[in-house]
Amino acid sequence: MVRGVYIHIPFCHQICNYCDFNKFFFHNQPVDEYIESIGKEMALWANDLQKAEIETIFIGGGTPTSLSVDQLDRLLELITTYIPMEHVTEFSSEANPDELTLDKMQKMREFGVNRLSMGVQTFDQDLLKVLGRTHSNDHVYEVINHAKQTDFPSISIDLMYGLPNQTMDQWKASLQEAFRLKIPHISAYSLLVEPKTIFYNLLSKGKLSLPGEDLEAEMYGYLLEEMQSHGYIQYEISNFAYVGKESKHNLLYWNNDEYIGLGAGAHGYVNGKRYSNHGPIKKYMQTIDTGEQPLMMQKEVTNVEKMEEEMFLGLRKNEGVSLAKFEERYGLTLRDVYGKELDELLQRELLVLENNCVRLTSRGRFMGNEVFQYFLK
Repeated sequence: MVRGVYIHIPFCHQICNYCDFNKFFFHNQPVDEYIESIGKEMALWANDLQKAEIETIFIGGGTPTSLSVDQLDRLLELITTYIPMEHVTEFSSEANPDELTLDKMQKMREFGVNRLSMGVQTFDQDLLKVLGRTHSNDHVYEVINHAKQTDFPSISIDLMYGLPNQTMDQWKASLQEAFRLKIPHISAYSLLVEPKTIFYNLLSKGKLSLPGEDLEAEMYGYLLEEMQSHGYIQYEISNFAYVGKESKHNLLYWNNDEYIGLGAGAHGYVNGKRYSNHGPIKKYMQTIDTGEQPLMMQKEVTNVEKMEEEMFLGLRKNEGVSLAKFEERYGLTLRDVYGKELDELLQRELLVLENNCVRLTSRGRFMGNEVFQYFLK
């Protein structure tokens, strides 16, 4: 059953040097018309939305906060019109600190948004410039003050490590600043240099200096130690939260549950099928106007693929994969399907079997990608 909705706002006032998401410069884009197309797409999903018990909504991007207050008002009006809200417990929006005004936050609270996910990335001003970010630390502090004024229940920030020329001291300082601010949820990711990004072009020309694997592993190790000592629970490889502040929407992905993705370039998983929408805004909007789903791709997920996804998504969680849930979903035990793989990984002490769940060990977290490969048939 569908439990979540993702809504993609692909507009940005500034394109960051590392970003490979579907995004477009805000200037001269048909933003108002795009928002109406989101409403039309929701209407096409009306039957599925009414049958579902939607628990989480996530507005991502791009940058949702690139919208004006009036545009945000219209988007939120459409969302709360088409999506049944009675079971929604988490309503999140991504945000850029320098675009998140008090007016926008008040508008979000008016429509029930109760969680902000801010792309802070680093508290080092020089590294922010390297990343192509436009905000300063003062913008972050201002948003936190606005959150208090508007009674925002939860704030999450993204931090990145393994950045160009980043030192261990810079990484430590960014983490300590986040702890000082008592941010209830922190996502911490190592930089991945993806194709079609400015960083990728620089790297291919030998003009991007990145920390080596050893330093990156040291940064991750420091992250794990400090999160624990500051009262954060690690519930997924890259995600940490105070008790009760975990991201329910992200857990939906890692639990391999179904969700509807709306907007240009959005992905979804409904009725056993994974799909992606057309990325170009014009193509997306034109298809919507014909009364058709704006699908670029749709694929029935086989049972083997579902089991693979159950493993490499579920093992990202600290609690791991439930043996009972696996058998209930697929009619086979985990050992029936992956006995040989389990034995080898248990012997290598990359996995452990506890409380009827199989999960990564501390050592396994550092070698997660290698572990996940074992479960790809």
